[in-house]
Amino acid sequence: MTRTPLIALPLTLLLGACMVGPNFKTPETQAAPTYAASGDTPLPADQRLALGKKIEGDWWAAFRSPALDAVIKQALADNQNIAAAKARVAAAQESVKSAGGALLPQVSVGGTMGYQKYGAALFGPAELTIPPFVYYTVGPTVAFPLDLFGGQRRTVEEKAALAEYRVHELNAAYLTLSANVTAQALASASAHAQIAVLHGIVANDARNAELVETAVRFGSDTRTQLLAAQSQLASDRTLLPDVQQQESTARHALALLVGKAPADWSPPSFALDDFTLPDEIPASLPSELVHDRPDIRAAEAQLHAASADIGVATANLYPKIDLTGTLTQQALTPGGLFNTVASAWGVAGNIVQPLFNGGQLSAERRAAIDRYSEALATYRQTILTAFGQVADRLQALANDAEEIRAQNTAAQAASASLELARTSFSFGNSGVLEVIDAQRRLSQAQLGYSRAKAQRLIDTAQLFLALGGTPPSAVAAAQAPKT
Repeated sequence: MTRTPLIALPLTLLLGACMVGPNFKTPETQAAPTYAASGDTPLPADQRLALGKKIEGDWWAAFRSPALDAVIKQALADNQNIAAAKARVAAAQESVKSAGGALLPQVSVGGTMGYQKYGAALFGPAELTIPPFVYYTVGPTVAFPLDLFGGQRRTVEEKAALAEYRVHELNAAYLTLSANVTAQALASASAHAQIAVLHGIVANDARNAELVETAVRFGSDTRTQLLAAQSQLASDRTLLPDVQQQESTARHALALLVGKAPADWSPPSFALDDFTLPDEIPASLPSELVHDRPDIRAAEAQLHAASADIGVATANLYPKIDLTGTLTQQALTPGGLFNTVASAWGVAGNIVQPLFNGGQLSAERRAAIDRYSEALATYRQTILTAFGQVADRLQALANDAEEIRAQNTAAQAASASLELARTSFSFGNSGVLEVIDAQRRLSQAQLGYSRAKAQRLIDTAQLFLALGGTPPSAVAAAQAPKT
């Protein structure tokens, strides 16, 4: 009769084992045929969406700003949120290793020194009584949990999915950080442009007030007109503190994004003319967006973890079998150890089958199924939100282009009006207030144009973020282990 070697028994049992619970498969989603909604305005002629292309590498390089490149590079290296996300990835990967280690035989070694006294009744007649004695034991113990129903393997699968989630979370942090730095740099540039325009407005207001004051002294204008000019000067001066606050807020935000205190670091002076509006924006097909957005990939990983959790809860309903083997040296003196005659060994099997637990295990399985349903709804909503964000940014760019055209037209009209007002004033056909009013309209149009130009650049950066993509630094991040 052929005997199966004892060491082969656990392997034989494992080969015949199964994994209860569902095997995860990414849910099929119905992708929209296009990003834009019915009735949305198409992109302007000077920008186009290059469908079928991937956003790869330094997407912000499309703005052609060396200063922006340098700040983003520093932020990716020193930002504390990125450092925290990296640590979470490392911790999650160690959790996978820990869970995987539980599938392997657990070997330990131990020793005992004891003082033993047996009762007289144990051996019968009094003459067989054994006096108290000291004993010593030392040797290894091997424990092997037989994962017959895959509970531990599902745990490894769950931990691996959560580690993958952390990797996608890190990639999302890289993208968000680069987009935030770009937005704050553009906000700083916009503030600088507005401050320059406002200084020009205030300077013109001051000159106009002086002109009216001179005219009042010569009797050609009234005190009412002087008060109007002085009031306009005071009113325009109130616009400066708010824009200056916007500039300082953007500057401080950039310092925090690069991992510095505002007092320890100052960003370069950004100007709107330093940024080039990207004329082509790479965009994956709508059906591929789910593979390019790290937040969608993260939601999918969470769904995978929830699926594996169902398997863990299901396996808990089935028997658990453990094998234990010991090889021990036993002696009454330390010198008697490590001798062949002192050797003893034992093999034991342990099986536990839950019978009654007040419905706890069944309730935990139902709760796991409910958590999967929650994760599935979250995954689907994340996809819908992503398409909504892309549609919003596309429409915003179309509206930005229209706003720039309108502000430019207004500036041209205001410039022509100011020229006519100055000519009329020089011939004495109109008063200085007409010149002041024309100057104010031109300044307001110039201010609106700089704001619209900055907003179009910001919305372009937000579209890059909405379309996904992975910076090189994120590609270099550690990847989640495979099960």
